[in-house]
Amino acid sequence: MKSFRKELWFQTRNRRELINITPEINRCLEESGIKEGLLLCNAMHITASVFINDDEGGLHNDFEKWLEKLAPEKPYSQYQHNGFEDNADAHLKRTIMGREVVVAVSDGKLDFGPWEQIFYGEFDGKRRKRVLVKIIGD
Repeated sequence: MKSFRKELWFQTRNRRELINITPEINRCLEESGIKEGLLLCNAMHITASVFINDDEGGLHNDFEKWLEKLAPEKPYSQYQHNGFEDNADAHLKRTIMGREVVVAVSDGKLDFGPWEQIFYGEFDGKRRKRVLVKIIGD
């Protein structure tokens, strides 16, 4: 069995962004040479997420509104965590959206259902953060 590991780095311009990283993940899979196995992709920061969903702008706006209702950014004083930082909401949003995805690799391709794409969700951005890609198989 082969193993492949790579870190992808992202720098967002905004505090919150959703980025379709499927093309980067496909490049990692091609680089790995693995045809059958499993791909793990996870955020390496506690205020960021990796998840699978549809790449549709209306849905992305719905995520933003929904997450903001569940864990509003302001007022900062509503969170005990915000004594030294102002990102408690980002920690909560990450927990809701998830840390990682695992995707089957079949015949050298991500074994997705219709419309599925991999996204990096940033909830406390404007700085460099990384995502781990780990692929195992043959």
